[in-house]
Amino acid sequence: MLKYRDPLSLAFQALADPTRRDLVDRLLRGPASVSQLAEPVDMTMSAVVQHLAVLEGAGLVRSQKIGRVRTFQVDPDGLRRTEDWFRPRRTPTESRLDRLGEHLARSEPPQENP
Repeated sequence: MLKYRDPLSLAFQALADPTRRDLVDRLLRGPASVSQLAEPVDMTMSAVVQHLAVLEGAGLVRSQKIGRVRTFQVDPDGLRRTEDWFRPRRTPTESRLDRLGEHLARSEPPQENP
């Protein structure tokens, strides 16, 4: 059960589970029914449904039921929330690593050719 209420915390808590990350990865390729999602994994259909419910509750996926078939797809807005949180934190780190790489490249001694 998820203990947080804000959308970003719900998303990160949902994505903390490797099975749920695998389900999101699968859904990034396109919508799929519960049975299609359950087919390649070694767990019951009920367990897959519970994982999908957590992802849906966190706003990362959404579902639609047509007749007896429930189909899930990624909710781009939910994923965008996590990306928006990472983006400003990633840029300074990447810049520092780029500068370090440039410094190391400048300070490498020339290699002798045999």
